[in-house]
Amino acid sequence: MTTLLPWAAFNLFVLAMLVLDLGVFHRRGHAIGVREAAGWSAVWVILALAFNAAVYFWRGLQPAVQFFTGYLLEKSLSLDNLFVFALIFRCTVVPAQFQHRVLFWGVWGAIVMRGIFILAGVELVSHFHWFLYVFGIFLLISGVNLLRKPRPEFDPARSLLLRLARKFLPVTERFEGGAFFLQRAGRLWATPLFLVLVLTEAADVIFALDSIPAVIAVTQDPFIIYTSNIFAILGLRSLYFLLAGAIERFRYLHAGLSLVLMFMGAKMVLAYRVKIPTGLALLVILAILLSAILASLRAERKTSQESVVNP
Repeated sequence: MTTLLPWAAFNLFVLAMLVLDLGVFHRRGHAIGVREAAGWSAVWVILALAFNAAVYFWRGLQPAVQFFTGYLLEKSLSLDNLFVFALIFRCTVVPAQFQHRVLFWGVWGAIVMRGIFILAGVELVSHFHWFLYVFGIFLLISGVNLLRKPRPEFDPARSLLLRLARKFLPVTERFEGGAFFLQRAGRLWATPLFLVLVLTEAADVIFALDSIPAVIAVTQDPFIIYTSNIFAILGLRSLYFLLAGAIERFRYLHAGLSLVLMFMGAKMVLAYRVKIPTGLALLVILAILLSAILASLRAERKTSQESVVNP
């Protein structure tokens, strides 16, 4: 009973926050402005840090550092999701007032899928220790691929997932307000907004394949992994609306994230010989991300200056 209580309490808190979000603050669909997005982003960060403090007083310094490292990892790796979300919304021409609704309901699916992936990953590592090295090699390969690949591209017409959905579901020709489904001539129809939701869920599953093994490299405590992941996901929607217009300016972010993945992969692969403390891993991750952000801002400033000199 005592072991289930923290899980139940945390999930009740998440449920209450999501009901408050959609049922009170976003009951009517509207375009999310920068000011509102910044406010909600600050709320989620403050809540995550408050929970981090609670973990420190409840379980001690080491779990608290593990939570913050996992949260930072998931938060930074999920920035890659923002590129994909922006592409999906742009290519499917989702009206601005319905984008929050898609991301909101996407969170529910993400919570369920992350819970399943985390429990499965921790069970595999606990029963078959060599899976830790499999995850490490997977992260190394993912990091190299992320470093080599260009910005993600998306073409709805070529999406296998959308073609399958249209094959098995009748889909309306246009958006029907904020509805995912509607009744028409005694038949249930899906709307294009539901197909967009399916795409965002699929994108989150793909990114979870990288982020969850990376957090398992920090700790194998399922509660710490789950809570750090969920707090990062809860703040992802507001972060999207805050950074959607500026995310392309961080040109070296992909390189930084790839180095983070490769570092965590190396940490897992070398675990049998070299034990890298969580605190040191946190400092390395911070150094890589700050370097990528500063390099991006410096390059952006240089480009702006050159455009002024040579219009």
